[in-house]
Amino acid sequence: MLYLTSDKFVVFIPFGVIGFYRYLWYLIRLFASFAYRPVPLPENPTYVASEDVTIIVPTIDAGEEFKEAAHSWLVGKPKEILIITEEKMKGPLQELADSVDPERIRVLTVPYANKRLQMSHGIKNTTTDIIVFADDDAIWPPTLLPYVLACFEDQKVGGVGTSQRVQSVGSTMTVWEVLAAFRLTIRNIEISSSTHIDGGVCCLSGRTAAYRTIILKDPEFLHGFTHDFWLGKYQLNSGDDKFLTRWMVSHGWTTYIQCCKEAEILSTMKPNWRFLKQVLRWTRNTWRSDIRSLFTERYIWTSHPYVAYTMVDKLFNPFTLLVGPVLVAVVVYKSTKPIDDGGYHLPWWNVILCYLAWLTATRTLKLMPHLWYQPKHVIHVPAFILFGYYFAIMKIYAALTLHETGWGTRAGIGDPAAATAAANINPSNEKLQADASKYTDSPARSPNPYQSASEVAYVQ
Repeated sequence: MLYLTSDKFVVFIPFGVIGFYRYLWYLIRLFASFAYRPVPLPENPTYVASEDVTIIVPTIDAGEEFKEAAHSWLVGKPKEILIITEEKMKGPLQELADSVDPERIRVLTVPYANKRLQMSHGIKNTTTDIIVFADDDAIWPPTLLPYVLACFEDQKVGGVGTSQRVQSVGSTMTVWEVLAAFRLTIRNIEISSSTHIDGGVCCLSGRTAAYRTIILKDPEFLHGFTHDFWLGKYQLNSGDDKFLTRWMVSHGWTTYIQCCKEAEILSTMKPNWRFLKQVLRWTRNTWRSDIRSLFTERYIWTSHPYVAYTMVDKLFNPFTLLVGPVLVAVVVYKSTKPIDDGGYHLPWWNVILCYLAWLTATRTLKLMPHLWYQPKHVIHVPAFILFGYYFAIMKIYAALTLHETGWGTRAGIGDPAAATAAANINPSNEKLQADASKYTDSPARSPNPYQSASEVAYVQ
């Protein structure tokens, strides 16, 4: 490829600048990820799962995979598990819960299938100091709860996330599941590096994340969580984990990621083309949340400047990724013209082969943290390259369709407006405030010193 520079160097400057920029920052993330360390277990823990943890699982269609997940949660000995579903699904889910542990698993219902409404209902029925949200198919290692609770020894920490891996639905992973596994490996590097660099993270993934109950019991939070609108008129149902993460930042709480095998969850992904619909929903949520973080709320700039940088980088990433094929197309076109007319001396097929070889080599190196443990997945590197360009175009499409707030992969998700109406008939804010007040009695649960004046007034 460098031999092409004998024709006209200037055409390759964009290649060099973009390539140097992208791989320099990738190396920075990689080194920061290597330097990262999880919070160790305390000798005398303040929080014990059997007394201080409630697991909340919003679901509408949990199946047999729920049993495996629930058994893995119960190994950690939480005080209680709350399954929140819509009224018509209570019977089947009650049978499922009873088959696992009828004493520690309760099934509660809401009028409509709406994840945020279900989560808020679970919050209002929680009596422990720590809430852990989990997907109905998230499988935990036995040590997850102790390692998550270790982070809350720091009284400034309001939320804790974990690293993730893909659990295959069948006996072997489909190409879609491998693509998801590639993405999770890269994400694990990103969240561990950002946690090490400035203590922040773009999102505490909703597959499994823990929070202090006192934060979520706040009537202001519950109202905002269930009355979240994009542009003031498009009500949001998904994106709950993005909202929770932004709330931690805007209200002065810190977060932490336990990125280690002891706290690494297994989660299933769509094993077919519907994975692309999942990615589209996640991408829209990321656009909406990052725009709010950077330009509306703006707390991220001072709290976590490195995370703010990564958000800005994501805004331009699809365009910089697509510059490569465009420049290659220009070079290929010039290679078809005679040299006397300003064309290049190498044939067009040579240019394309060089570009494909470069893509394969660099993407394979980028995926080495995954391929080191799963070398057989190297055959899916070409699919990852194609997916990268598809994803760049999808990101642009998602940015142009942020008004689309549907779930995309699940039928039966209720209208957010109906969910809001249901939320409005819940107990008054005064009752919620009284319910939350008990969490301020203990000195170990003192108000966050970084809270805003309005929060301090609420706690007092």
